[in-house]
Amino acid sequence: MIQEEITDQVKEVIQEDVWGNIKKFLDYEIIHIGPDDHSIILTVGLLLFVILILVVTTVSLRLIRKIVTRKLRKEDKLKFESVFSFSKYFIYVIVVLITLDSIGLNITAIFAASAALLVGVGLALQTLIQDVISGIFILIDQTVHVGDIIELEGKVGRVEDIKLRTTRAVTIDNKVLIIPNHKYLTSTLYNWTQNGKITRESVEIGVAYGSDVNLVKELLLKIAVENDKILQYPEPLVLFTNFGDSSLNFKLIFTMNDSFQAAVPKSEIRFEIDRLFRENNISIPFPQREVTILNPSKE
Repeated sequence: MIQEEITDQVKEVIQEDVWGNIKKFLDYEIIHIGPDDHSIILTVGLLLFVILILVVTTVSLRLIRKIVTRKLRKEDKLKFESVFSFSKYFIYVIVVLITLDSIGLNITAIFAASAALLVGVGLALQTLIQDVISGIFILIDQTVHVGDIIELEGKVGRVEDIKLRTTRAVTIDNKVLIIPNHKYLTSTLYNWTQNGKITRESVEIGVAYGSDVNLVKELLLKIAVENDKILQYPEPLVLFTNFGDSSLNFKLIFTMNDSFQAAVPKSEIRFEIDRLFRENNISIPFPQREVTILNPSKE
């Protein structure tokens, strides 16, 4: 009986010693900044608790993303995941702050200690935040889609990828164009294919005064009809646009289903215009100036 009591006492001592060591370990201060009344103290237990909360938050966010995107279309799924991947960082920050505040850590002291740092980081990330916000707007209002042909600041490219910070496009000469998304808010964007892939293109030409304008119209329409890169419906159209200073001005209007390659058929049309106009004695004028030289009067 005495031996059992001694054994129980030894067990209690061991348990108390173990729990004491565990408590001592959890209460161990990793960081202690500032005076006691406004101090920032980070213990091992607090760190483990924050890590546990982050793990639970991560699992919850993954579960939410899986549930929400399960029945979405592929395009909508990509939009949601792009916005979600940016939003989750704000969720992490909010969760951490709420966790620290709930366990009694002085959040005000943390902000006061890091105020200058936060201001510097905010200024450094100003453009990045603009790009990200613009990327969210693009994904939500669908102003630009993958495959669209866009013109921005004189550069034309086909959109290959839209991310939160940048948009990747490929130019006609196969050069990659990286566009910061904030450009969409600060510059005028031309979306050539917003209303569909079919676009109206044109080539302008001037002929000399006295030329047969009906023959000019006939030749221009013939050139457009015989080009296999031009759609025959809607039919090509020739407009007599103006009486210029030294020429009669015309515009050949035609339709294409790939405006990204419009430079090629336009070049072919200009070659044919030059050839047929020469064969039919139609002159393409150029500006001319007369210079009169006056002899100085003799003394």
